[in-house]
Amino acid sequence: LSGCGASDSPAPNAGEEDALGHVHGLGVDPGDGTLYVASHFGVFRVAQDGTRERVADRWQDTMGFAVVGAGHFLGSGHPDLRERLPSSLGLMESTDGAQTWDTVSLLGDADLHAIEPVGDRIYAYDSASGSLLTTTDRKNWTTISTQQLYDLAADPADPSTVYATTDRGTLVRSTDGQEPRPVPGAPTLTAIDWQPDGPLVGIGADGTVMSSSDATDWQEAGQLDGPAEALDAVDGRWHAATGSGVYESTDDGQTWQTLILHDH
Repeated sequence: LSGCGASDSPAPNAGEEDALGHVHGLGVDPGDGTLYVASHFGVFRVAQDGTRERVADRWQDTMGFAVVGAGHFLGSGHPDLRERLPSSLGLMESTDGAQTWDTVSLLGDADLHAIEPVGDRIYAYDSASGSLLTTTDRKNWTTISTQQLYDLAADPADPSTVYATTDRGTLVRSTDGQEPRPVPGAPTLTAIDWQPDGPLVGIGADGTVMSSSDATDWQEAGQLDGPAEALDAVDGRWHAATGSGVYESTDDGQTWQTLILHDH
């Protein structure tokens, strides 16, 4: 979810084949509970002990990433250099757990750093144009706003409303395609996610984990070691990526266990 060009980080050495680089997205497959990590160096399947494998040996820089069903993912980013594709992949879809990806729309035109499906709608942030976009058919996109955004979260109970954090950490809200407005009283946040049937979750710039049922009144839950590059909240399992690694909480953000520590 954080900004990252196609050549920001060098390819890992042979001894670092499972290095993640920047983590851009996290998601749990509802079919088998597997955590997937979308990163600068591919999509990884992660076991509970933190061991991981790059899916299909594809080194696709997967910038935007969202789980929409069992083995069913949406993504965006930059291609594996062995593949003859434009540098910006637009909206892609996988129905086999990231083994293969098919182009849906915006190929060559958009680099979606955040993808947020809700109901029959998708919200996305295109870093190429600096635009918040939305679609209901995955083909025809409407621009809601043009400003620098970091992450998106949509209210599962109200698909017409989407929340976003700006590059300065301001929480903003757009309803019915209107220009996003700052949410009064909201803390400064980096990555955000709305847990289905649960709260809106956000990570502060200092790593404070916070949640809110209405995006206005916030409670502190726990603490990470810094701002979040990515966040995913499903019932009973929250995952966050910071500059130091990938972490899991099974108590709604109060305590966090290390799954992966980045090598620096």
